[in-house]
Amino acid sequence: LPSHPHPFHGGRSESLHPCPPPDEQTMNSSAITCCCSPPTPAPGGKASPSPRLNNKSSTRIGRRDLVLRSSELATLAAIFHFSGTKPSYLGVQKRPPALALCPATNNCVSTSERISDSNHYAPPWNYNPKDGPRGKPISKDEAMKELIEVVTKTKPDNFSPRVVEKGDDYVRVEYESPIFGFVDDVEFWFPPGNKSIVQYRSASRSGFIDFNANKKRVKELRLGLEKKGWASESTF
Repeated sequence: LPSHPHPFHGGRSESLHPCPPPDEQTMNSSAITCCCSPPTPAPGGKASPSPRLNNKSSTRIGRRDLVLRSSELATLAAIFHFSGTKPSYLGVQKRPPALALCPATNNCVSTSERISDSNHYAPPWNYNPKDGPRGKPISKDEAMKELIEVVTKTKPDNFSPRVVEKGDDYVRVEYESPIFGFVDDVEFWFPPGNKSIVQYRSASRSGFIDFNANKKRVKELRLGLEKKGWASESTF
């Protein structure tokens, strides 16, 4: 697998950090210094001693500081927009034909992984399952329309979906977080053949963990598709 950086928190739950990632620091050191630098030492080179505070006062100051840092980081996010760059390896791989595997980080699921990899594996979907509720099977084109309909209506964690690529057998969707603009890439592939199977991959562009956001997204999509007659090939 090609390596790709994970410069910052995955942004899946949008937890706030006191400082932005290293690459953002090199991007605009002055902007980051203003919100993340330690207190300026007092004249003489020594920091002024902090006054003693009771627990209640410390809590109030801690919360106030968190709010200030939050607004500062939100401003930085609006300036820099932490969307990241689309990985070059997305799409259907050639040998063997399949979607890409996941990196070692815990912010990705893929039907291409081994079933023994519980951190990254997800089972494919079947849009014409055996003994399903449909009166008659649907075509691949009809299944793709149903998929896109569910994708555009499903917004787990208020991530906004946007279909950015669509072909005869492949769809790629970018899910963007509401505050910092983090982007997750979600792919769907309809393999050739007679089987009515859909492979997929959902991955964060940045960070190391996603607090199960990608698994949660896949689950909500599956539940939406099940209402239309789809089924998972196995439990997840």
